[in-house]
Amino acid sequence: MKTLYVSDLDGTLLRTNQKTSDFTNKIINELVEEGLLFSYATARSYNTSHKVTEGMTADFPLIVYNGVFVRDNASGEMLLKNFFDEEIKEVVLELIEYDLSPIVYAYVDGVERFTFNIDEVNDATLEFALTRKNDSRYRPIKSLEELIAGEIFYLTLIDDESKLKPFYDKYKDKYHCFFQKDMYTGNQWLEIIPKNASKANAIKQLKDMLNCDRLVVFGDGVNDIDMFEIADEAYAVENAVDELKEIATGVIACNDEDGVAKWLYERVKGESIK
Repeated sequence: MKTLYVSDLDGTLLRTNQKTSDFTNKIINELVEEGLLFSYATARSYNTSHKVTEGMTADFPLIVYNGVFVRDNASGEMLLKNFFDEEIKEVVLELIEYDLSPIVYAYVDGVERFTFNIDEVNDATLEFALTRKNDSRYRPIKSLEELIAGEIFYLTLIDDESKLKPFYDKYKDKYHCFFQKDMYTGNQWLEIIPKNASKANAIKQLKDMLNCDRLVVFGDGVNDIDMFEIADEAYAVENAVDELKEIATGVIACNDEDGVAKWLYERVKGESIK
């Protein structure tokens, strides 16, 4: 029987300092080398997730952008992908009409880009964008045509809750939307991705691709509920929200105590995992 193990990243596999520990890196690398089928699922991009897990060098698939893409950890090869249709460009125009400042993630001329209008962006969005200034995807522009260029796969908005909530309500059934406060800054975010993209859907696709029979997941937040609901076993870290703990198989040590790696070491290390 083959089991796929999938962990959330921020607040679960990562410590509060937004890094994986040396212990976690060592355990994951060793177990994957021994045959463990492992992945992590995150809202982060491949670029930023790779930076915060840089000691995790084993070859395994990553679920990034909340399930929009599945990529190989070592090579970056795209294994699965989801894009919006052209209609999303009308949504971007509507958001701008209402004085919002979307960050548009797209493949432009075959290259992944993180695009925003440098002349129209609000302070919170600019602050976030500047944290990616040295990122190869960083693309400040000044025209609407450039903003909506390419194959779009993700929209991010950072603004007042009162300005974003109407658009969450409007589009939550048409697309897959995330409306929550950032765990590090407390700013209100609205993220919009293709309807068929989610952590749970990406995990299902990955499970099929790897011919796995069972699924074990780890998480900390409400955005992990969908993957908990499809798992055979689901473990919440001690620092998880109560809603997740209530539906979990069990509660493990917190992220700052390397709960996921310790659980894997104790439960999987030494077993026949190939």
